[in-house]
Parts: sequence; C-alpha cells; structure tokens
Amino acid sequence: MNDIEAIKARHSVRKYKPDRIEAEKVTILKEKIDELNKEGDLNLQFVEDAGKTYNKFFNVVSGLGSAPSVIACVGKDDAGLDQRVGYYGQQLVLLAQKIGLNTCWTGTFNKKNIDADVPDGQRLVICIAIGYGADSGKPHKSKTAAQVSTSGEDMPEWFVKGVEMALLAPTAINQQKFMINLGPNDAVEFVDKGGVLSQVDIGIVKYNFEVGSGRKQTPGA
Repeated sequence: MNDIEAIKARHSVRKYKPDRIEAEKVTILKEKIDELNKEGDLNLQFVEDAGKTYNKFFNVVSGLGSAPSVIACVGKDDAGLDQRVGYYGQQLVLLAQKIGLNTCWTGTFNKKNIDADVPDGQRLVICIAIGYGADSGKPHKSKTAAQVSTSGEDMPEWFVKGVEMALLAPTAINQQKFMINLGPNDAVEFVDKGGVLSQVDIGIVKYNFEVGSGRKQTPGA
C-alpha cells in the first residue's frame, strides 16, 4: 500500500478492539517516530498504554476510551509547531494504516492523565488514538475542489491531484477551513481560514497535497 492508497483507505476511528498492538508493529512505529522527530524537530511519543487519556465524558461516550494506545504530539513551543505536528503526524497516521492499524486525531483528551514527557519549553498539541478499530470508520462529508482551491480548466494536473488528496485530509470537526491557491511560477499557497486546531489541519493538508501532487511542501512556510 502506498501513501495515496493509504489516504483513500484511511478514516477516523473512535471505537477500538481491546487487542494490544504487536511488538513488531510497535517497533515499526517507534522507528518512524525517531525519523520524524529528527526531521521535524519534534518530540512525538508512542504511549503503549493509553490508560486514562480518554476518560473525559465526551471521549468515553464517543468510544475513544477504548483506544489501547496513543501517540502524543509534542514539540518545541514555537510558531510553527502546530503545522509541523500535522505534517509529520500525518505521515505516522498513514504508516499505521499501511500496517493494519486505525487512528483518530484527537484534540480533546485528559492532559493530566497521558503518560507523556513534556519538558519545559515544549507543548503537547494533540494526540492520535491508535489501535485495531472495531470498524474501519466512514468517509467524511467533503467540500468540492472549487470550494477550497483555485480551480478551472487550465489548472495543471499535478495541482488538481494535490487538491484531490488534500480534500481527503482529516480536519478538526471536519471543518476543512483552508484554501489552496496556485500562484505565479507554480507557487502553492495554503490559506488558514481559522478554526479549532486549524494550523494542525494545514500541516495535514500540506502533506496530503504533497502526496497527490508529487511536489514537496514545507510545514510552516
């Protein structure tokens, strides 16, 4: 399964089976985390036992309390942190899909109960629930390409494909509050239209666009 196939197959999952993630898959995830932390100047952490991370009422009702494990998205608290978390965290989410696991980006969780290390000067931005889903999730309702991007018959194919993948990106409460504009010299502009965790969303959207277009994007730029 390549990244495009993983993007198309992956949906947010909130209810999980009690099965623990096998040691060999944990190793794969941790090796990827080490790689992404180095490349993205992050401190992503795999927490094998989610414990009471999702013990808040909303999480319990939605089913997230069943998640066996969680990935804590931590990093140096600077202006670009949220976007980097989205961009690099999405790569981890797609890897999970490829090895048969399910995930859910979660902005609501109990920060006091998660077993994550957050040193001074760093911030826990968001978490990713991970495990074996009770189901594979469902596709989210999506805006059209015309609603989120420069569009028209003269758009290059790489841009159209990038937007197609960007529309499949998970965003907080499915808000899809972004615009992707094509400027002079094929410069691509990502516009944050605000909303909950919108900069994390922009990072995720950038990576999905990169996969679809084949053109490298830079989080925070």
